[in-house]
Amino acid sequence: MPQSLSKVAIHLVFSTKHRQPVLTPRGLCDELYAYMATIRRDNVDSPAIIIGGVEDHIHALFLLSRNFAMKDVVQQAKTETSKWVKRQATALSQFSWQGGYGAFSVSESNIAEVKAYIENQEMHHRNMTFKEEFRELCRRHGITIDERYVWD
Repeated sequence: MPQSLSKVAIHLVFSTKHRQPVLTPRGLCDELYAYMATIRRDNVDSPAIIIGGVEDHIHALFLLSRNFAMKDVVQQAKTETSKWVKRQATALSQFSWQGGYGAFSVSESNIAEVKAYIENQEMHHRNMTFKEEFRELCRRHGITIDERYVWD
């Protein structure tokens, strides 16, 4: 086959450092999500389907480029958005993302479900913490986590 084709949907989750609830107000978050989508599209050829979250973490559903490794896509998004957040207010000058992340494959048949899940993060987190959510995502995807190293 002379042409290489792929469509790999990824549900990416990562939090602020120590899960600090600094991603407020809503206007800031909307701008952050839009900027992150631009970085994904322009810098790493991995267009966002949807980006959302709450005050202490982000969920992004995107198509992974066949030209970039996952770690490079994540690093580019986290580095550039961290710089952007720090420029938004003096109080955010020490902002950073957690060191790690969770990346979960999404089948074509589940893209709409994951998109709806991300759209409803605020309602979802009325009943569940980030840690509980992340543990559940890992369990559903058959990933064993070591609690000593997954949180920072």
